[in-house]
Amino acid sequence: MTVFRFAAVIMSALLLSPGAALAAAHHLSVPGTLSAWWIIPFAGMLLSIAVMPLAAHVFWEHHRGKISLFWALTFLAPCLAVYGPSVTFYEFCHSILLDYIPFLVLLFSLYTVAGGVRLTGSLTGTPPVNLGILALGTLLASWMGTTGAAMLLVRPLLRANAHRRYRVHSVVFFIFLVANIGGSLSPLGDPPLFLGFLKGVDFFWTTEHLFFKTLSLSLVLLTLYFILDTVLYNREGRPLPPASMPDEPEAGPMQQTPMRKSQPQEKLGLDGKINLLFLLGVVLAVLLSGLYPLGTVATVGGVPLEGQNILRDAALLTLAWLSLRHTSRKCRELNGFSWGPIEEVAQLFFGIFVSMIPAMAILKAGASGALAPLVELVSRDGQPVNAMYFWLTGILSSFLDNAPTYMVFFNMAGGDAQSLMHQMPETLAAISAGAVFMGACSYIGNAPNFMVRAIAEDQGVRMPGFFGYIAWSAAILVPLFALLTWIFFV
Repeated sequence: MTVFRFAAVIMSALLLSPGAALAAAHHLSVPGTLSAWWIIPFAGMLLSIAVMPLAAHVFWEHHRGKISLFWALTFLAPCLAVYGPSVTFYEFCHSILLDYIPFLVLLFSLYTVAGGVRLTGSLTGTPPVNLGILALGTLLASWMGTTGAAMLLVRPLLRANAHRRYRVHSVVFFIFLVANIGGSLSPLGDPPLFLGFLKGVDFFWTTEHLFFKTLSLSLVLLTLYFILDTVLYNREGRPLPPASMPDEPEAGPMQQTPMRKSQPQEKLGLDGKINLLFLLGVVLAVLLSGLYPLGTVATVGGVPLEGQNILRDAALLTLAWLSLRHTSRKCRELNGFSWGPIEEVAQLFFGIFVSMIPAMAILKAGASGALAPLVELVSRDGQPVNAMYFWLTGILSSFLDNAPTYMVFFNMAGGDAQSLMHQMPETLAAISAGAVFMGACSYIGNAPNFMVRAIAEDQGVRMPGFFGYIAWSAAILVPLFALLTWIFFV
């Protein structure tokens, strides 16, 4: 890809510069005194994703990688001019090596492995069947990750509803529940909770303290979905899937033409079952990388590369290779598998991760940064304001990476896991719920959101644009979050 080639050239050139050695020696970072003007490239990247697919669809489809690269350079070039090559190279390497590449490797492996599992048989997208798929995905998300559950079930959902006229709502609620809210009950479910686990939060702490919040929200959303899907299903006239339609019109009473026999139907089951073993391997590789640190094995531009992370990414790529080797091409073809969605995610998130650097630096600066007025809202008279922790963590997680956003507010609340779990449990619950739940509010709020959207569009579903999806979340999720705040965090 063009973006990858450019990144390789930039990194190779800067590795030879004296600034790289300086960064390695001093671990320089973009200072916390950045003004809000530095957020312009990130805002431009988000607006491009929001507007260009609607205003210039053909241009966007052919040049989105170049547009993503442009916004990355819009940050890197001024940073190079103002702070020099050392800071610029350090920040670029930190974002690419510690955030973007692990993010893409995990998504790539899950996309490849889950794309090799095909649900066979004539599963029909009726409201009860659709409700069952969403409920199953919500249950699985906390134990195999939101990305794993989403990649496993999104294609069966799309195939079951291929004959339906109204399909967008099913994908939107799938993102709400399976790609986000369902992952709130364990550190395996979502990256923010995994970071909390690494910082000392007990494995089952979130299961205990977010259970009723997650259950309440999930039940309401599943009920709303079932009502909406039933209304739309009846409006469509209860359509039959193609497999259920007769092969020939019925013969009249005087006709003797024999009916053509129907083709044999596949039995309900799974093709590519070996990928379930590979999927378990992905989950274990991620979990073990957090439990057994191996220390720094190399440094690039001042950025330490830890052994367990290198081994994890190598294991994930190996599992993806094994999946490709041991899954038949026919299985993937019947599954509607293509590389388009992962390529789109790779291109766009390169620009997002790089242009997001100053936004995260400002946020990490806390009360001394440009977002100080927002940060000061989480405390009143020395006491935490749990409702504001929930909403600020959530709103920022909707548009920034929810994992570092979680850590910012985790540290702002004291940063001591034992104290937060036992003396301030509702504050930690508010931070955890905000980071996971509100990742559903935009396509870029959580890793699988954009992937699910790309897969749905690749299979012919006309998904809403960036602002269109936010309209869905504002109409459905925001009122529920307000009710959740009133019940649990006030």
